Formats: sequence, structure tokens, C-alpha cells
Amino acid sequence: MSILVDQNTELVVQGITGREGTFHTEQMLRYGTKVVAGVTPGRGGLEVHGVPVYNTMREAVEATGANASIIFVPAKATADSAYEAMDAGLPLVLTIAEHVPVHDMMGVYHTARKKQCRVIGPNSFGVISPGKSKAGFMAHSIFTPGPVGIMSRSATNCYETVFMLTRRGIGQSTGIGIGGDMIPGSAFVDILPLFEADAETKVIVMIGEIGGMDEETAAAYAKRHISKPMVALIAGKNAPRGRSMGHAGAIIAADGTGSAESKERMLRDAGVHIAESTAQIVDIVAGLLDAGV
Repeated sequence: MSILVDQNTELVVQGITGREGTFHTEQMLRYGTKVVAGVTPGRGGLEVHGVPVYNTMREAVEATGANASIIFVPAKATADSAYEAMDAGLPLVLTIAEHVPVHDMMGVYHTARKKQCRVIGPNSFGVISPGKSKAGFMAHSIFTPGPVGIMSRSATNCYETVFMLTRRGIGQSTGIGIGGDMIPGSAFVDILPLFEADAETKVIVMIGEIGGMDEETAAAYAKRHISKPMVALIAGKNAPRGRSMGHAGAIIAADGTGSAESKERMLRDAGVHIAESTAQIVDIVAGLLDAGV
């Protein structure tokens, strides 16, 4: 098993004729992802790497039966693309661009819930279920099938952790880029129930960072509802308060809200194992698996 994407995922690439869309469509096809259609207004009738291009999402979905979309368009066009995908009835929409305007994402967030659509991102590397399917731009060669579910606000920290897990002989069930912008379509707490229900996932890894309340919310949920062992890393401990560091959402409020200390305190109270580095994540996960979790 896995979550969100697998061998049954039939993907539409919005913005397929652009540079990034074209390149990553080829990479996803090489991995074995079923990319069934692309959409670029005004480019209908073309093909990109053998994938038919349509003018609208509704045309693409009606012609192919697609059940997921990934959006490779600039930040200012992301919201309109997401709305079009949701209006076409897709249950899963992945958004890649960074710095999508906050007001735009507020609208996407609430519309997705009304339409019962799961949005991942923005500022996400996508989703990969190793050996089954990938929808995103991650370096898939470092991923391997296995029992560890990973969700991360930081692409780099996730890649580093996955690389070390794979070298240690520990595979992954699904890797998810939550994204680092201020309003993610899906937060950690939205993904936790999926990993809890997935029979393949034995250990859940959460890579968070300073800013926002997502990790605290996830901790409160995990304390009540998650039976599987969890390992967490909170990046950004040395960032000064009141200054955004890297991601748009990585900012500690003047009163300390969103600090690493606050997040770690709640996570420990929920029984989550706290790692101080990506290398320590791997050590803790290896110990848990050796203990037969």
C-alpha cells in the first residue's frame, strides 16, 4: 500500500508545454507514472513526450478519466489552475510553485474543502510512493520502497533523510512535500490519518520547521489518534525571532509562538521521538524498526 499516489494514479500535468512541465513530465514517465494528459490553454491537439495536450482540464478529465493533477505554472497562475482542476472533479491536486499569494491560497484552501479535494502544496516537491508512482520533481533515484512514511515542509531536509535511510537499507512507503508557504493545502494533521491507516507504513517521520502551528496541531492529534511510532525534526532553532528564514511560513512570532522549543515540547508530550538532525532521524528509525515496531 501507500498513500495519495500509486500505480492507479492517472495524472494530468497542468502547464505541460512549459519548460518545467515538459522536463518533469518526461522524468515522471520514465519512473512509470501514468501521465495521461497535459493541459495548456491554446495548445490543445499537441503532444508532449507522447502525452496528449488539451485546452482545458474538463476536456482532459473527460477524455482520459484522470484522477490527479500536478500544476507546473507560475505562482500568480496557480490558484486559477487549482480551481480549474477542482471544477473538473479531481480529488487530488498538487501545487509546486513557491510564493503563491496568501490571499490566493486562502481561496484555494476553503474551496478544496467544499469540493472534498485534497490539495498538496504550494511550494511542494510533490508526492512519491517509491516503486509505484511519483507526481513531482524529487530525485526519485534516492527513494526505495519500504516501511517509513515521510512528510516534510523542507524538500532539502527530506531528500537528505531519504538518502541516508536508503543507504541504511530502509525504504519509504510514501514521501510528501507539505510545502513551506504560509497556507498549505494540506498540513501535517491532514496527512497523519492516512499514514496511520496505511498497513505498509510502520514508522512516521515528520520534518517540520519554525513558524506557524502545524507541528503543535499535529502533536495534539497524534497524542489522541496515532498508534504508530513517530519521529520529528524541527529545523530552524537558531533563527532570530520576527525574521522569516527561507520559507514564507518559517517565522517565529515576537511572543515565541512557532518556536522550535514550543513545537518540541508538545511533540514530546505526545510521545513523539525528537531528532536533532537528519542523521539522528535515521538512527532513531533504525532503532524502532530493529525493535520490531
